[in-house]
Amino acid sequence: MRQRFYKARPLGALMCALWAVVASAEVVSGAQLPDGSQKVGENRYRAPKDFEATLDYYRSVYSTSSYPRRQIVNQPGVKAVHITNPSGKNFAGLNIYEANEEVRIYIVPTQQAAKPAKKPEPKSGKKK
Repeated sequence: MRQRFYKARPLGALMCALWAVVASAEVVSGAQLPDGSQKVGENRYRAPKDFEATLDYYRSVYSTSSYPRRQIVNQPGVKAVHITNPSGKNFAGLNIYEANEEVRIYIVPTQQAAKPAKKPEPKSGKKK
């Protein structure tokens, strides 16, 4: 008799791991943040892990083929990457940067067309 051993399928294991990562994340303005992120300002968050681990997290959440990335700055002591949201829905993109041994995430808000306020017609001071 031949015994059959269970072999986990790589795709199934990957999907389970991805689901576990996605399920524990916080969503702000449509952008997903790593679990444990702390708010430090308007649309600004401190990432709980280092720069490379944060980029790996975003590679698993936002695929590089669908969400283009570009390097913003690469100076001594400062690294920054911009992830573009192609749909532009809820947020325009994410800036992930490391400075002073701290990793931060900035959610770039969408540029909504500002509607000009309707000004009331000035009343003339003349009496008829």
